[in-house]
Amino acid sequence: MFKLPFGVDINNLIDDLRVFSWEASEILLYYSKKLKNPNNAKEIIKTKDETDPVTAADLEVNDLIIQRINRYYKEVDWNIISEENVKTGSDELLDIYSKWMWVLDPLDGTKDFIQGTANYAMHLALNYEKKPCLGLVLIPERGELWITDSKDAWYENKDGLIRKASLQKNKPLREMTIVTSKNHRNASLRDLINKIGFKKVNVMGSIGCKITSILRGECDIYICYSLPGKSSPKDWDFAAPEAILRAAGGAITNLDNEELRYGSKNFKQGGIIIASSNKQTHKEICLQIKEIIMKNELYDFDY
Repeated sequence: MFKLPFGVDINNLIDDLRVFSWEASEILLYYSKKLKNPNNAKEIIKTKDETDPVTAADLEVNDLIIQRINRYYKEVDWNIISEENVKTGSDELLDIYSKWMWVLDPLDGTKDFIQGTANYAMHLALNYEKKPCLGLVLIPERGELWITDSKDAWYENKDGLIRKASLQKNKPLREMTIVTSKNHRNASLRDLINKIGFKKVNVMGSIGCKITSILRGECDIYICYSLPGKSSPKDWDFAAPEAILRAAGGAITNLDNEELRYGSKNFKQGGIIIASSNKQTHKEICLQIKEIIMKNELYDFDY
């Protein structure tokens, strides 16, 4: 267990974050229901950029979580970085070198949210010295709140019913079920999936939803494949899911089995990232995948 800033109790903090998260869930479900009527889309979708949309739900949850943390913990020396604040440039005074950093994605899977699928989430992580140690992933449409206190990982519903993760372990690569992106697929990743020959391929949006599908035992592996010159996921996409999966016994690393690095100036998590259900076999899985990529020239490693 890590040591929180002076005056912060882990149990009280988790209790508060639980309340904040279910408040966020109500906001997201409200706007999700409104979007089912196409006439409301113009009111809710705040940008015309189809590649990186922003909705009223993103903005409202962003404000809620930041305001709650600042109000309840105004004396604590930590910072908050969020996807929406970076987009709007309102993070100018942010100290990216702060030892303690909250990392927030108020709506992971905005495209899916707009499209009316259930595959969207809220991510909130607390990083210590640029490493996620506490995390929450909220899946409103499933009524699930995944939590780690860095030692244990579990999910619960709004009534407080708690269940543990159920990772599927010790599977060879070709017996695994891979979960892959719905809105960010590319030909190179498709070729890699075909070369490996996974037992099953599941498709969904939101990194949080994909990682929680591994935590439930529905899937075994996720490969994030950022091509040179194309968009990459950011810190807020991975921090909370990584913290939870790692505490549950899984792993998220780059292709060389190196830990993800957080807190760069552009917040990018580029290259190839692999999440799997078993930290004991993760290194070997990464090695097998890299060999297939190199043999078939599926990635430019000079990038």
